[in-house]
Amino acid sequence: MPQASNSLATLTPPPGARSLLLDTASAIMREGDVIDISLSELSLRSGLNSALVKYYFGNKAGLLKALLDRDWQAIVTSVAALVAKDTMAPEAKLRRHISKVVDTFYAVPYLNRLTMRMVRESDDLEARRIADCYLSPMYRAYEQLIGEGVRAGVFRDVDPQLFYFTVTGAVDRFFSARLVLRHCFDQDTLTEGLRDRYREHTVDIIMAGILAR
Repeated sequence: MPQASNSLATLTPPPGARSLLLDTASAIMREGDVIDISLSELSLRSGLNSALVKYYFGNKAGLLKALLDRDWQAIVTSVAALVAKDTMAPEAKLRRHISKVVDTFYAVPYLNRLTMRMVRESDDLEARRIADCYLSPMYRAYEQLIGEGVRAGVFRDVDPQLFYFTVTGAVDRFFSARLVLRHCFDQDTLTEGLRDRYREHTVDIIMAGILAR
């Protein structure tokens, strides 16, 4: 296993090392259904010197922060682009968004739990940064998406804040339930087929609750 160097100054990181560390950390948490990593496992699986965590991120907490930022930035950018689509009907927008949430949690099932951990373990300034950069934009997106539908007469006037918790809770609970699948349904793998079934089910259930008709 690659050994940590006593001096960061002697390190010559290979191209793409920072991204590889983040990708490997993500894979470890996704496959293990955990929100923590071992630096020795990270080094072994990535083939990189574990001292590079300090070189790029300062420490393991910095690595987790960078992973959280990477995953959330992609989501916020995608949601903002969807909200801005003036040519798409409100119902179509919301259906696409919920579908994308399911796909996102399938790819990074640790995201909500990691977010809550980082908020709890951070100082007030960092917790506020996470909320302002990632959680508040999602709430504002729901305000816009639902508001468009209400004005168009296709959505009931539901509380965007509660709707956010409904969507996030429904998806996060399923993709963090591997132990339930194992012990109740003799299934230990979240397959693409199961994801697709749950996506269709979740979209239908949630849309049935918000559609005016």
